Amino acid sequence: MASPTPLRRQPVQQRSAQRVQRMLDACAELIDDLGYDGVTTTLIAERAEVAVGSLYQFFPDKRAVVQALTQRNLAHFMTEIGRRFDATPLAHWTLGADIVFDLYVEMYREVPGFRRIRFGDVVDVRLIDDDRDNNTVIAEDIAAFLGARFGVAAEEIRLPVAVAHEIADSILNLAFRRSLFPEETVISEAKMVVRAYLSGQLESWRV
Repeated sequence: MASPTPLRRQPVQQRSAQRVQRMLDACAELIDDLGYDGVTTTLIAERAEVAVGSLYQFFPDKRAVVQALTQRNLAHFMTEIGRRFDATPLAHWTLGADIVFDLYVEMYREVPGFRRIRFGDVVDVRLIDDDRDNNTVIAEDIAAFLGARFGVAAEEIRLPVAVAHEIADSILNLAFRRSLFPEETVISEAKMVVRAYLSGQLESWRV
């Protein structure tokens, strides 16, 4: 589970909730345009068409806005994994690797701000949760989901899921942020490596 929301207070009315979402949308767009360091609370408020004071009613600073944005992205990630697993019945948890991998790539390409900050490492390796690094939060959420979906103890798959996530994250970094090789080529390599690693887990299950 991720840490509690960074919001100073929860929006009660629908209008307030929509205003908060506009702030997060504005923050994501600005991160795409300016990078994290170029974003300010004033710019977020201007882009969201709200008063700066309204922003500070809900968020203490820029970091808190980005933390909320990152938590929203993670919630979307996990919800979409569930939806896609529902649409594609699988016999074994490792066979879902492509679904998770493809979604991660889609978010890099389509979700505003995600390419720049991913799940928060650019800002703080513990942005999502004060007690665990971001990759650990993501891997453990995936392991818990897969464990519940396939009837296996999350602890049994916690390590292979964490390793697969680190592999994918590192190689996708090479694809999207370092631009040393053609993007599609590196993505294909990353998927191949993850599949090869997880195939050992599938073979063990068959035995």
